[in-house]
Amino acid sequence: MGNSNYFEKTNFRTLVEENGHDKIQDRLNIIDVFLGIENHITLEDLYRILKEKGYNYEPEFIRRSMKQMVDLGFAQKKQFEGQPIRYEHRHLGKHHDHLICTKCGKIVEFANDDMERLQLEIAAQSGFHMLQHRMEIYGLCSDCLKERTLLMPLAMAKTGEAVVVQEIAGGKTARSRMSDMGLRTGDLIEIINNTGQGRIILGHDCTRLAIGRGIAQKIMVSLSDKDRETVCDTS
Repeated sequence: MGNSNYFEKTNFRTLVEENGHDKIQDRLNIIDVFLGIENHITLEDLYRILKEKGYNYEPEFIRRSMKQMVDLGFAQKKQFEGQPIRYEHRHLGKHHDHLICTKCGKIVEFANDDMERLQLEIAAQSGFHMLQHRMEIYGLCSDCLKERTLLMPLAMAKTGEAVVVQEIAGGKTARSRMSDMGLRTGDLIEIINNTGQGRIILGHDCTRLAIGRGIAQKIMVSLSDKDRETVCDTS
């Protein structure tokens, strides 16, 4: 990795000098630190690490330097759902995709040759010549999954999860309301959207339901590994 980063830094210096940019050594210091991290970092992260290493650059200069690295192909700018903009080293000739934990924000890189070939085949079947692609899989990492309780309020379920209604707490009014909506113990439902604020959107028997957070706190559910696919005949 050391030799690779040295070559990248030398390559970067050549391109910067050709463009006649100033503060070349400062820009080299920033890319040297960035290449040594090999992680998905925000501008704030990079600013902090540079400070720790004794560099006192203005945030705007760091931002412009990172933009230059992106423009020249040394870095990639990433915007994962629900997270701030991050940057990662762009290795020539290498491609990877990402797993993103929606709870703790952990990002895991992965590469799968079979998946890459399948994507090319799918594109070719539709007459496409694939130039680039991006795959992001959102879910819960193993550490966060261990922290999930066996039984939890519906309000805690994450977008994309399938859950089973185990019990409905509250009085007769709450139970009657759930019954009117068609929700009963044992039902399998999909969390379509739960932002943590406002109503929760559910998928249940080919119907979308909107449930307030107060009611959602009274519906106890468990995670399900059942097939969520439902055939809906609207004819």
